[in-house]
Amino acid sequence: MKYLLYFLFFFFLNPYGYSHSLLGRIIDQSRLPISNAYLYSSGSDAHCHSDEQGYFEFRGLQAGDTLYVSFLGYETIQRTLTAADFEEELSLMMVETAFDLEQVSVSNQRQAVSQVTAIDLQTNPVNSSQEILRRVPGLIIGQHAGGGKAEQIFLRGFDIDHGTDITISVDGLPVNMVSHAHGQGYADLHFLIPETIETIDFGKGPYYADQGNFNTAGYVAFRTKDRLAGSRVGLEAGEFNTARLFGLWDVWSSDQHNAYIATEYLLTDGPVESPQNFYRINLMGKYTYQSDEGDRLSVLLSHFESQWDASGQIPQRLVDAGTITRFGSVDDTEGGFTGRTNVALDYTKVLNRNRFVKTRAYYSRYDFELYSNFTFFLEDPENGDQIRQKETRDIYGVETKLIQNEALSFGNLEWQVGVGLRHDRIQGNELSRSKNRKLTLEQLALGDIDETNVYGFIDAALEVGRWRFQPALRFDGFKYNYVDQLANSFERSAVTAGIVSPKLTITHATGRNLQLFLKSGMGFHGNDTRVVVPQDGRQILPRAYGVDLGTVWKPRPRLWINAALWYLFLEQEFVYVGDAGIVEPSGKTRRQGVDLGVRWQLTKSLFFDADVNYTYARAIEEEEDNNFIPLAPDLTATGGLAFKHPSGFSAGLRYRYLKDRPANEDNSIVAEGFFILDANVSYRYKDITIGLSVENLLDQDWNEAQFATESRLQDESEPVEEIHFTPGVPLFIKGSIQYHFGS
Repeated sequence: MKYLLYFLFFFFLNPYGYSHSLLGRIIDQSRLPISNAYLYSSGSDAHCHSDEQGYFEFRGLQAGDTLYVSFLGYETIQRTLTAADFEEELSLMMVETAFDLEQVSVSNQRQAVSQVTAIDLQTNPVNSSQEILRRVPGLIIGQHAGGGKAEQIFLRGFDIDHGTDITISVDGLPVNMVSHAHGQGYADLHFLIPETIETIDFGKGPYYADQGNFNTAGYVAFRTKDRLAGSRVGLEAGEFNTARLFGLWDVWSSDQHNAYIATEYLLTDGPVESPQNFYRINLMGKYTYQSDEGDRLSVLLSHFESQWDASGQIPQRLVDAGTITRFGSVDDTEGGFTGRTNVALDYTKVLNRNRFVKTRAYYSRYDFELYSNFTFFLEDPENGDQIRQKETRDIYGVETKLIQNEALSFGNLEWQVGVGLRHDRIQGNELSRSKNRKLTLEQLALGDIDETNVYGFIDAALEVGRWRFQPALRFDGFKYNYVDQLANSFERSAVTAGIVSPKLTITHATGRNLQLFLKSGMGFHGNDTRVVVPQDGRQILPRAYGVDLGTVWKPRPRLWINAALWYLFLEQEFVYVGDAGIVEPSGKTRRQGVDLGVRWQLTKSLFFDADVNYTYARAIEEEEDNNFIPLAPDLTATGGLAFKHPSGFSAGLRYRYLKDRPANEDNSIVAEGFFILDANVSYRYKDITIGLSVENLLDQDWNEAQFATESRLQDESEPVEEIHFTPGVPLFIKGSIQYHFGS
């Protein structure tokens, strides 16, 4: 009886019967591993994916079956299996080819939705730093300080400001700044050179165990290229005294070693009447070693500097009265400087074909100084209300995680466990009243901050037939230290806090072209140390509770549709406002909405994409007519057409839309929406590429950033609360030329 039970247990839980396991590895023409390649067999639901080292174990096959291997940007492999294929590990090489949406599979992938960014990068490469974050479906950005300040971000009904509710990273290097002089979570991505981007991974909601602080609305993870297809230099020039010079040099390229250098230098005065005198310089170098066994070492070095003048936000009443134009100013002495130096190391050690360890370490040196004037003469009728925010910080971090893949009799199990630490040491975190960027009138806040985050997480993914179950758990512990330099005597204030965030994702593939998913989990956004310490650690890690119900569907080989219904509840939108040195708790909030995305390859060379996102966002503890969340977008849309021909000709038309939205709690002040259309065209002949791009093709008057602000002009006796805005760029034409060599 015992042996009979064993037999029945094995028979019913093993959907593959007595078929064999096929072991192998997927590599490219440079013999580098291809991760997440999709393997399937005709006439069967059996499938699997290659792991991060390219390895796979495909159960449920036998001699005579036809094996297919597909991956975006590569020719699909078709192989009829023989008995000999099961006797030793296969090495399957994929060959690059022109992009075809048929190559993209849905199946039971962890992050099937984020594949849209891979599709978009193939059809519409990123050409400017302004476009980097716009590649995330549903994400809108706005610039409001001369091009050097981090962009304002909107996503899923959040005015995320500069990063309070989204986690951003580059090659594992965190971009968000905790306890920043200008605002919590400040994420300046300008050190990333667009031409170096290889992939953009994103996820919406608080469902990801390897993402910690600020992961409420979602996360965005950029990965830079490990190697170049060749070297190139380019020059761009356009209106408003705009010029950009960039270069990428392949300095070492072999089977195991790759190294390159990338540079960027940008100048512009912008469309405003007071020149921005903006410059940005970027230097980056990256070396990658890849062994035949899969061990990998990557070292990234980069340095970034940016300096600018700004006209600042202007009040609508002055424009309506004809006193100034849309591109005029009230105080044109605003501006700033920022710089960042990064060192990042990433090492992967393969223990065996099913187990490997990934370790990364990083260091950043960061300098920031910003001059702003939002209220003009409201607080100081004589000198004006200009403020200075300044800091210098060092960021240290390390993370290591063990990843294990196991083939079970009834399915596949992949799990990972990781631990990490991040420490920010901030010197001279300052908020002062100033005049003309020269004279310091009063120091409102000045202190030194030490903030440490230790964390651990465990994430498992069990795949049984068409189902994938992914439970996860994350712990974050914080220690906050603050020394007030304006106090009469030395005193170090310290607070500790911790939070546990469980998550669960379930996906079901009803075939190779349809996936249903349910995501649920908790996340959080931590508060500024200058808020945490006075509160003695109370209410400093408000939770976010989220759930997504959605689908990814390919009804036709070249048509991709993704959709999701979602809900997100925040215990407290409680952030430090660096502009005023005060705390603004806004209580509990609720957001719910729908995301819809379409990718359609109309012909071999013509691609269409569209994303529409609707959100209903409200404060829970306020009365019905006073519960709007300021600047929370309820309807956004992006999309366009792209044409890429093998002859070297390409063209694109892109649009973005943001509907009118409330600027204050009772919706009595409205931030105007916009519809902007951009176009580009380029042609490559041999080693030369020439291009032309047009921003705001319809020459719309639009406001890139808007705020309901109470201000007073020098000749006014009483303050006025109304829209203050930064104008969006008018019709802007830019030409470019590139020279390719060494490929």
